[in-house]
Formats: sequence, C-alpha cells, structure tokens
Amino acid sequence: MPMTPEALLAFLAELGIETTTHRHPPVFTVEEAARYTAHLPGGHTKNLFLEDRSGKLWLVSCLDSQVLRINGLARLLDAPRMSFGKPERLREALGVEPGSVTPFALVNDRARRVQPVWDAKMLALPLLNFHPLVNTMTTAITPSGLRRFVEATGHVPVELDLDATLDA
Repeated sequence: MPMTPEALLAFLAELGIETTTHRHPPVFTVEEAARYTAHLPGGHTKNLFLEDRSGKLWLVSCLDSQVLRINGLARLLDAPRMSFGKPERLREALGVEPGSVTPFALVNDRARRVQPVWDAKMLALPLLNFHPLVNTMTTAITPSGLRRFVEATGHVPVELDLDATLDA
C-alpha cells in the first residue's frame, strides 16, 4: 500500500528534515500549479516519469522552466530510447497518480526500480517545491533535505545539467 502524504511528512520529520507544506486545489500542469504556488519561495519543479525501451524506469526532476529533450536525455544517460511511462506503471512503481509525480514517491519504490535524475541547476537553489504524493499540496524542502530523504529510500540519483539534452 502506498504511503499517504501524512505518513510521508511524518517520515521526513523523523529524519530531521524540515519542510513546509501548503494546501491548494488539485493541479495537473506546471501552469495550473503556478496559479496557486508562484508566490511560494523556492524553485518550482516539474517531474517526469519515463520508461526506456529496455523497461528501465526513470524519474526526472528539474525546475519548471527547464527545457529538455527526452531523446537527448536518453543519449546522455546511455539509455535506449525513452518515452513517458504509462499511468498504470506510474501507479505500480511509485504509488502516485498522474499529476502527482514527485521525488517523494521514491518512498513507495521499495524494489528500487526507478532511477532518479536531478538537474544540477535545481539543486543550486536554497529551497525546492514538490508535491507530497498528491497534487493538492506543495511541500518545500532544501536540496540537502531532499538528498537525505532519497538516501533513506535507498536510491542514488544521477545529477547532471539537463541543458546538455538540447545538444545531445
């Protein structure tokens, strides 16, 4: 059974990670989220759930303004061709619905099937905003807190400059 947002926030607190969470109406796109969260401090993000041709699953997190080419990303990661993962696979692997994709969902990937990929520019900011497993809330966390959380899930993110996808 996937973790609830409340259990996630409790887990973060147990790890000693400070967060701030804001509630808002459901949002499904970066544009919709901006209506309710643009005033919040920190970097606003987008998260892509991808699957490569070999069946490997990827979770890409970057600033919401980041432009990236999925084919270029596959070349940078030396992965077979990538495409967006199906909603059923998202639910199965990360326990979240479309519109709620987040690195916090790695807590539900106990088999460690999903490889996180983070943009370096995102990690340079003092605060980052992600959905805490549902798209009706936004949680702010520091990059060091995010790293500590992901380490606690047993995942090791790949960090790179996603601008390189535009040339790859």
